[in-house]
Amino acid sequence: MTITRRDVLLGATATAALVPLAARAQTSEVVIGVIYPFSGGSAQQGVDAQKAYETALEVINKDTDFDLPLAKGEGLPGLGGAKIRLVFADHQADPQKGRAEAERLITQEKVSAIIGTYQSAVAVTVSQICERYQVPFVSADNSSPSLHRRGLKYYFRAAPHDEMYSAAMFDFFDAMKKKGTKIETLSLFHEDTIFGTDSGNAQAKIAGERGYKIVTDIKYRANSPSLSAEVQQLKSANADVLMPSSYTTDGILLVKTMAELGYKPNAIVAQDAGFSEKALYDAVGDKLEGVISRGTFSLDLAQKRPMVGKINDMFKAKSGKDFNDLTSRQFMGLIILADAISRAKSTDGEKIRDALAATDIPGEQTIMPWKRVKFDEMGQNNDADPVLLQYIGGKFVTIFPPQAAIAEAVWPMK
Repeated sequence: MTITRRDVLLGATATAALVPLAARAQTSEVVIGVIYPFSGGSAQQGVDAQKAYETALEVINKDTDFDLPLAKGEGLPGLGGAKIRLVFADHQADPQKGRAEAERLITQEKVSAIIGTYQSAVAVTVSQICERYQVPFVSADNSSPSLHRRGLKYYFRAAPHDEMYSAAMFDFFDAMKKKGTKIETLSLFHEDTIFGTDSGNAQAKIAGERGYKIVTDIKYRANSPSLSAEVQQLKSANADVLMPSSYTTDGILLVKTMAELGYKPNAIVAQDAGFSEKALYDAVGDKLEGVISRGTFSLDLAQKRPMVGKINDMFKAKSGKDFNDLTSRQFMGLIILADAISRAKSTDGEKIRDALAATDIPGEQTIMPWKRVKFDEMGQNNDADPVLLQYIGGKFVTIFPPQAAIAEAVWPMK
């Protein structure tokens, strides 16, 4: 009998029909989009974020001996060991550029999910595009409370938001007052983007509820060329605590202007952002001995969980830096997202979204001092416990809450 090319093709088609669709859809690679500023004034944040994600990628794609999701074994077990591949995009700290890059990643790079973005203002537009295309967005390091309250189905944030951070600050103030420290008046200083505005509103609300007096509340223009007028107001108010919410460039300018105008507050308790960045302390660290910043990560945790120190060493080998509040959140964000994709056993956006919604990771299986990772109906993890860190002797030490602290707060700052 003569077998024609048509018979071969028909036979191949019939054989393929017998293969389960899931098997044919099996992939060796899952593509995730990573959106950060890689140019402009915030470029260093993008560079650091890339190193954090590459560290997480090593944990996921290689066989490592850590008590983290996906650390043991190579790749994603739910997808037959498929590896994660990251595609990085530069939003240049521009929300509209972020919108365009998110759309490009989804339509051209065919990413299964997106993670980012450092600036909360960019997270607004990126998450809207992800929602439209039904692609999960993991808000790794954005802290504006309004982000998870927009009714989005595909938005998830494992880390705290600024209301949670601010509550921790006021818990600390209350504890210090009980010890006899005078803390009655506050000066709020925040930029005019969604990050600064949400932070200032949260602090003002809690201050009112707990009986602290706000003597000045300054909203300044982000990336302003001068802060002299604003610092003069802060100096005149002379509050017991200055509470800045600023990114790195503005934070450096604020501290330099304070020094020039002779303004020395008793205490600075900052809303992270620039005040967790090495670049700020390289520039003005000599003027910030004793500054306090909120955070979600403490390297001190390595004393209780040795893997934290080992993973930090991996990151430091890539970046030359220790994990900070931002890079630790970025690392965990990718671990959490990859775990959900593996459990979804799919690269389909809706299935990944459902797997994220079902996430329940014990705090001990993270590098953070959190109770656990479990998202509410709005995609927010409410079990991510903040910490307060104080910059002493060129490094941060944990001073609050008591169960995480390794040192007493130095007050007033030097």
